[in-house]
Amino acid sequence: MKKHKHVFCQKPLTQTIYEARRIADIARETGVATQIAVGNQASEDTRLLCEWIWAGAVGPVREVHNWSSRPFWPQGVARPTETQPVPEGLDWDRWLGPAPVRPFNHAYLPFVWRGWTDFGCGALGDMGCYSYDTIFRVMKLESPVSVESSSTDRYDETYPMASIIRYEFAARGDMPPVKFTWYDGGLKPARPEELEPDRPFRGESDEEEGLLFVGDKGKILCGFNGRNPKLIPQSKMDAYQQPPKTLPRSPGNEREWLDACKGGKVKPGGNFEFEGLVTETLLLGCVACRLGERLTWDRASMRANNSDAMKKYISPDRRAGWEL
Repeated sequence: MKKHKHVFCQKPLTQTIYEARRIADIARETGVATQIAVGNQASEDTRLLCEWIWAGAVGPVREVHNWSSRPFWPQGVARPTETQPVPEGLDWDRWLGPAPVRPFNHAYLPFVWRGWTDFGCGALGDMGCYSYDTIFRVMKLESPVSVESSSTDRYDETYPMASIIRYEFAARGDMPPVKFTWYDGGLKPARPEELEPDRPFRGESDEEEGLLFVGDKGKILCGFNGRNPKLIPQSKMDAYQQPPKTLPRSPGNEREWLDACKGGKVKPGGNFEFEGLVTETLLLGCVACRLGERLTWDRASMRANNSDAMKKYISPDRRAGWEL
């Protein structure tokens, strides 16, 4: 970005809160076209959810629940003691990047790096990037005022096998305060009373994953990242008169970015300024999970008002040669 090159990035956008803030700032300063590989931000379903909830389909929404069947990789384990030979063609030192040096072991790669705190962000960092994006847009979220976590046993270097992370957000415009809860490791919220007895408690076609919006006048159940939203029970969905489609539709996640690269005036929906805020919130959940305490968050100063221990997680030390 500092070289004025347009950037398309995989998720998660960053691994630390400080990095997310810096990336958003640099994107804003340089004005280059940025986009994250979170396709549901460009989806029809995300737009429908926005239009329905903003039109009062289920009344004011005060709770959101989002659950994932991840992790599909080891977590809740200690660092391996065995040193294994580095595979041919792998630059182990470069692969470690800013993380502290350690002996090579296949416990870290490929794919399984997600569960290690020095390399990944656990189940939340792997999957929450998708669902949080939709939730932020639908609920017009900004920064949480607090976050806390409960989980299975914690280890110094890996995320727990299962966790529940609870956020509280203040009122936004005409939208009331909302409590947003994330579940992973097979945990999920209580089954809604409105759901038909023979209907699985998950989003359509999702395996044990889903997203639930709880309003004063009803509930919307959808796939993990907002796919195929439905008011429940089905009889309520059948009777619902959908509001007009007022939001601009997207040509597609990649197309948005390519058009902006070629001089288009429409800013990509998954730009780093927006996604930086989403990523900060996601990573706050990761930190709360590691600390096991309730954090009250002050976004302006980028610190938790009630936790000195959190400081080292906001901007961890990076080894020589990888400083920011």
